Amino acid sequence: MKFYIADAFTEELFGGNPAGVVLIPEGADFPDESLMVRTAAELRYSETAFVKRLGEKAFHLRYFTPTDEVDLCGHATIASFGVLVEEGMIRSGDFCNLQTKAGSLQVEIRQGMVFMEMGEAALLGPVPDLPALAGVLGISESDFAMEPAIVSTGLPDILAPVSSRDQLLSMKPDFPAMAELSRELSVVGVHAFCLDPERQVTAWCRNFAPLYGIDEEAATGTANGALTEYLYRQGILKDEDRTLYLQGESMGRPSRIHGIFSASKKPRIRIGGSCRMLAKGELLI
Repeated sequence: MKFYIADAFTEELFGGNPAGVVLIPEGADFPDESLMVRTAAELRYSETAFVKRLGEKAFHLRYFTPTDEVDLCGHATIASFGVLVEEGMIRSGDFCNLQTKAGSLQVEIRQGMVFMEMGEAALLGPVPDLPALAGVLGISESDFAMEPAIVSTGLPDILAPVSSRDQLLSMKPDFPAMAELSRELSVVGVHAFCLDPERQVTAWCRNFAPLYGIDEEAATGTANGALTEYLYRQGILKDEDRTLYLQGESMGRPSRIHGIFSASKKPRIRIGGSCRMLAKGELLI
């Protein structure tokens, strides 16, 4: 099986969020789950996507962290379709069907970027224990700029708005406590953010998922999809707004996550960005 390492949500190598991508040979099925977990652990990226072609423009993706399978992963999807473009299997202007455990989604290749449709947006409720959330983030309750909430566009995350970029970047979470809180609330992790008062970007973000062995991620498509839904419900985003989220600064891997929001019939969120290939090879398994 061919494998690739690609940086997603960046125009520069060594920026964005790296992911492993494994292409399943034509006519073959996915390997055993334990083998895919072990492969993801060996590649050592937060997620590795296994890509099976179903048709000319139809693909089935499964996503693995070094410890578990997850239903959907934004940056690994961007990386996977970037690889498919690089290998000539799809091209600019294509609309592709993507099958995932989070449902059937559409992926569009446009203007050198990959845009993926998020799963159906759902506000799952407020965070029931704000003191606990503030505690795991190392801040006080008064530091929240708006009410935190649990939101999903395929994966549930806690959205935690703070008041300033300095506060966001200086945050030092208690990762064991955050993992336990995430388990109790059945969420992937915490997506902390602050709005840009000058509106040059939509928000600066940091994402933490220690329950899944990921203390911090440089770019997260699903969490920023959830953030788009949250900002719409707060009245900050309107129909046909474009978004730009900056993430990964605290990790030295700056990421640019673009978004397109539409609410004309029902809310539709697309998240996308550029992808750069770093390496490719053959898995001898």
